[in-house]
Amino acid sequence: MPKQFSTYLQAKLPLLEKLLAKLAERYAYCSILGCDSQGKSIAVLTNSTIINDNPFAERGFVIRVHNGLNYAEYSFNELSEENIATILKKVATELELSEEYKQSKAIKLEEYKLFEEEKIRQDFKRVYQGEKPPLATVVNRLSAVKDHLQKRENVLNATVNYQQLDISKCFLSKDKHLTQFYSWAVGVVAALVKKEEDVRYSYVSSSGVEPNQVLKELDDLEAKAYQDAMDLLGSLPPQAGVYDIIACPDITGIIAHEASGHGVEMAMFVKGRAKGQEYLNKRVASDLVTMHEGAKGEQLQVSSYFFDDEGNLAQDTIEISKGILKTGVSDALSALILGTKPTGNGKRQSFERKAYARMTATYFEAGKHSLEEMIASIKEGFLISVGYSGMEDPKNWGIQLAALIGREIKDGKLTGKVVSPIMMTGYVPDLLGSISMLSDSVELFGSGMCGKGYKEWVKVSDGGPYLKARVNIG
Repeated sequence: MPKQFSTYLQAKLPLLEKLLAKLAERYAYCSILGCDSQGKSIAVLTNSTIINDNPFAERGFVIRVHNGLNYAEYSFNELSEENIATILKKVATELELSEEYKQSKAIKLEEYKLFEEEKIRQDFKRVYQGEKPPLATVVNRLSAVKDHLQKRENVLNATVNYQQLDISKCFLSKDKHLTQFYSWAVGVVAALVKKEEDVRYSYVSSSGVEPNQVLKELDDLEAKAYQDAMDLLGSLPPQAGVYDIIACPDITGIIAHEASGHGVEMAMFVKGRAKGQEYLNKRVASDLVTMHEGAKGEQLQVSSYFFDDEGNLAQDTIEISKGILKTGVSDALSALILGTKPTGNGKRQSFERKAYARMTATYFEAGKHSLEEMIASIKEGFLISVGYSGMEDPKNWGIQLAALIGREIKDGKLTGKVVSPIMMTGYVPDLLGSISMLSDSVELFGSGMCGKGYKEWVKVSDGGPYLKARVNIG
């Protein structure tokens, strides 16, 4: 089982270095990203088991060059001594003689400057603890969890999903020679229950960089998914209004992702599509709020890497410091245009796709209160958990969040009543400005994906502490 940098990429490195040297004879800037990511996606259903390659599995390369006018890219998945000349010819003809290039040259667009890179040569590796279990062992483990859930009272259907990926990448340019190996795993347990004519659904997930730990946590996920689904039986939507809420860490993560994630991806600054750009160095949240974004954050999660897909080292960027918006996050090209330094957030869905400024781990710092203190502070409101969607309008900074479970709080106590679903809306500075309490520990989640609309999917993680805020519920 792989616990080291890809032997395939390792064998290709001499050829990549040769190809890079040939490119350097023609182009002022050139780089090559190599990718080899392998893993499985397993779904254990009531009556079947489905095993596929992980949707993020890939093997291939992408060349980026400055062709005298702008930056252009060429991707390919075959590399040998014999086809280096063919690759060089394709780069020259397809990148320099394309209609886009001719048109750009004809209207004399201002040239992009060349990247200024640090000289770095380093091999990075993060190895998971213990031996990765064989596929058959994983399937048996998932099946046992599914069978236990399926036998519970009122359960109509039980599913257990698991994904694991080993990621190897290399990045070569004139000044950089980088390799990295790391892994991530995700487990999700879902329960569908029925009582009389009422049918309800809930799910719980676990994610991280240790496959064995994620598999170990499946029993706890199974119990919680069942209990949450049962608690939803008989629930109704809440009455519309403005409420104090306590967001569980998974909901806090959605707030972080939507409120100060997409809205401060600096490619949006370049296009003039981000309201957040107007708030740089201004207050956007209460002074209790400090928000991190970066693959180098203290807590390792599914998007914790050593360098991004443009060869920039991972960072821990403080986007909001004590309520003040300090910066956004950028890919290399948006940073070049804006005159800032890349933040290590240039990510691709695969070697065949463009690099964008994308989130990695986005989360609120912890505060100093206990959950009990937070509940006791609420006259009328809800403890909200199990988020299932979020949406933001970066241009106007509106936000919409959806959650499955709202546990009613009255006079500082949980009443036992559950409402569902909960739709929360607001203007980002208003929502963040209303934050009045944060719990004293942080939890991150990474079971989902983030897309640019309905494409360009990448793994991200988000989270934070329990968070008290005031929101519109409708």
